[in-house]
Amino acid sequence: MPEYLAPGVYVEETSFRAKSIEGVGTSTTAFVGPTRRGPVAGVPEMVTSLTDFEHVYGGLENLELADVTDAARRLNYVAHAVRAYFDNGGSRLYVVRTVNGAQPASGALLTGADAAASVVVRARFPGAAANGRVLFRVAQRPATLRTMATAPAGSLLAITAAGAETLYQGSGAAWAEADATALDLAGLGPADVPGGEGATAALLTLALDVVDADGGAQTWEDLGLARAHPRWLGTVLALNPGSRAEALNNLVMADIGANVDAFALLAAVRALPAVAGDTEGRRQLLLSGGSDGNAPTLGAETTAGSYAAALATLSGLEDVSIVAAPGSSAYAEGPAVQNALITHAERRRAYRIAVLDCAPRQTPGDMRTARGRVDSRHAALYYPWVVVANPLARPGRDDIPREIELPPSGFVTGIYARNDVQRGVHKAPANEIVSGALRFEVDVNFAQQELLNPLGVNCLRYLSGRGYRVWGARLVSSDPEWKYVSDRRYFNYLESSIDRGTQWAVFEPNGERLWANVRQTISDFLYNEWRNGALLGSTSEQAYFVRCDRSVMTQNDLDNGRLVCLIGVAIIKPAEFVIFRIGQMTADAA
Repeated sequence: MPEYLAPGVYVEETSFRAKSIEGVGTSTTAFVGPTRRGPVAGVPEMVTSLTDFEHVYGGLENLELADVTDAARRLNYVAHAVRAYFDNGGSRLYVVRTVNGAQPASGALLTGADAAASVVVRARFPGAAANGRVLFRVAQRPATLRTMATAPAGSLLAITAAGAETLYQGSGAAWAEADATALDLAGLGPADVPGGEGATAALLTLALDVVDADGGAQTWEDLGLARAHPRWLGTVLALNPGSRAEALNNLVMADIGANVDAFALLAAVRALPAVAGDTEGRRQLLLSGGSDGNAPTLGAETTAGSYAAALATLSGLEDVSIVAAPGSSAYAEGPAVQNALITHAERRRAYRIAVLDCAPRQTPGDMRTARGRVDSRHAALYYPWVVVANPLARPGRDDIPREIELPPSGFVTGIYARNDVQRGVHKAPANEIVSGALRFEVDVNFAQQELLNPLGVNCLRYLSGRGYRVWGARLVSSDPEWKYVSDRRYFNYLESSIDRGTQWAVFEPNGERLWANVRQTISDFLYNEWRNGALLGSTSEQAYFVRCDRSVMTQNDLDNGRLVCLIGVAIIKPAEFVIFRIGQMTADAA
């Protein structure tokens, strides 16, 4: 209540309308699983295209998992699932990388008596993809007294006279050799070259090209060799960069010992073997020792790189509504990861659905057994795997298969997102085309689906004349009230929207005025949902009700600070079985 202490005119703002609720997003997805490279810990990265994913997490090349002997199961499932996700209509995706014993690659540029006298170039993230090479080039820029005066602090100067090179470090008018012998610049004009008659002088910098095992390349230029230089090699490729963007963008980091000066660093670069046939004079340092480790395991939330830790990381992201672990069903701990996904989606106020993959090479009978192992109102199971053209296949490379089999979750989550944009989250994400499919691992027929559909196994089928489609929209739930994917996802949408849109009511005076505001806020939101066709009923009274008054609250509720609001909605169910009844009649029948 404002205070009125002095005479005057007071103009105040007030509100005559209820607060509004904005519908939350429903198509933001999260994938967990192994990738070729990328961060293991920290905030998950959002990618909006396959190019974004490759920039941070590497390409589609196979993983080199030591304990996986089946070549088909070494596929980079997460990367292929990301590709399928965006091809099928997805737009926003978080990725959390899992690893199990993966190691980063490294290469020694200078080996000294101890770490303080050594220089090692290390891959920033673990993985076999980092087993590439670093190409160094010493760039030279002609030096005169004028250019030396404007050179950055810590610049390196090379003066060549009578076939001998002398190196100096400094800036402005102060330049000295490694033994502190100063360069004499007396009597020189701005355009003169130091070093006497016939001498040449050049300012030296480093240029770096990093090429990983998958062919990805990154380039840096104008790097300094001395610590005082603003673009010193150890600063640009820092062990502990100042921002996460730098950590994600820089594939390697330079571990330069405290006793290594610019002269030693330059000598180490020049001592590297030259690249054969390279016209730019580049020298090569090989990185080795990087590995993808073993297949990731469930582990615990405190086990770095495990599926459990990855899912725990996702708990802090409120905008995720779909979670999946593409390819996890191909590993030994697939069933355990499946249960972890379900537990994650069932967390209080998570508002998520888990998309589960079947194991590869399953028969309908196997799926009946697999379905019996799970029961959840927050998960959907899809069968079978999808056969696609291998994007890595090349002419003349018969060792690379032309087709590969991928888990369905990448395709299905993209279809969820496409369905939400084109129709709405209330529409069941079924009878939708699976983009990119050549065929399915198993050609499920009508009789087989009659077995699997009542169990809650959603089949992907080829329908003659209609292509490859998702032909199921059920949850893996034994609760008859929660049968369809659209039911779960729409309730997640309603609950999350109301949750976030009514936070303003907390600690407000708990009386009739607040109850009326809450009723009006939620009623306005549900009215729009009914007008958009998401609720059943010819009138709004048939579609929903909102009660927030003494009929749903006791005095004990009020004494304990509880506001209770009862909401009922008549949601639309999918027409899973479309039945036409046809009978004979006579011409004169009424």
